Amino acid sequence: MRHRVGHRKLGRVTEHRIAMLRNQATALIRYEHIETTVAKAKELRPFVERLITIAKRGVASGEANGRLLNARRLVGVELQDRDVVGKLFETIAPRFAERPGGYTRILRLGYRRGDSAEIAQLELIGSEFDPKASPKETKAAAAPKPKSGVGGRLRAAADRLRGKKDADEVDAQKASRGGQTKGRAAKRTTPQKAG
Repeated sequence: MRHRVGHRKLGRVTEHRIAMLRNQATALIRYEHIETTVAKAKELRPFVERLITIAKRGVASGEANGRLLNARRLVGVELQDRDVVGKLFETIAPRFAERPGGYTRILRLGYRRGDSAEIAQLELIGSEFDPKASPKETKAAAAPKPKSGVGGRLRAAADRLRGKKDADEVDAQKASRGGQTKGRAAKRTTPQKAG
């Protein structure tokens, strides 16, 4: 029976499991979405949400009584990268200031090709935008894009997992090979053996 068993072990000893969660939390806050297995995503979700809550409380209290500094120190124990801690306190915590909880979303993508493990994308709520795109590009490219929204992004990620390519990539490959789709050139220089 599994009564009162709080967490998954994920096939790792405690130190390795904690280090993995810290690394994945750092990546999630830095890039605002990551792809991992469903079990790891379910374990990472409360870990990251607790860090965001600590940052929110620190930002809300401000400099009064040194609570902001204390919150930074508490988060710094879990996240070793100062740039990520800065992004958490300057960008992410103010974004979720009015939200009472539920800062992440788990989207199931399908199964991994090698070991058939179920893959999920864990992302922060409100990170549907492309952080690398400039504001002008975002407005111009947002209208004709058919893969906008959660469903389109899910389909694109699932296609990447399965090894499928976009129609644009396939057309570019055909053009680079002179219209040929697979294999060698159709013309042979030596005759085939009979029989």
